Amino acid sequence: MNAKTLGLAALLIATLPTAVLAKDKTVHLAFEHAVQAGMQSGKLDGSVTFYLAGNTPHGRVSVVNDNITTHKKTNAFGKSDQTSCDWAMQSALISLQAAAKAAGANAVTDIVSVQNGQTYSDPKNYECRVGFLMSDVDLKAKLAKVH
Repeated sequence: MNAKTLGLAALLIATLPTAVLAKDKTVHLAFEHAVQAGMQSGKLDGSVTFYLAGNTPHGRVSVVNDNITTHKKTNAFGKSDQTSCDWAMQSALISLQAAAKAAGANAVTDIVSVQNGQTYSDPKNYECRVGFLMSDVDLKAKLAKVH
């Protein structure tokens, strides 16, 4: 290797720890934005309705499974927080939709975000952890039939 290449490699190695730590944060974003993006892309088919905790479905609710969880990650490198978090949330919703269908449910209710054992509950927003390379969403919810 020539001196120029070695110098560039040393600079990259020296700045990598700063870059990795530069973006570790928690953000709260609009749940409806992620749901609509999933519907528009066709990844959510509308057969299952999603309700954040604090929002109650209309009608009689029969809980099928009162403890469903999902943890989804996505590449965050070079993406905005909104883009990477909405992508991770859509993946989580796709997983919840599949679980609901398999259980014969038509709704996912009482959705809350969970990070490090701490619950974040908001009727409009979800919580996403954003890092330099990855964004992730952890959800806990109930599967239900709404009549």
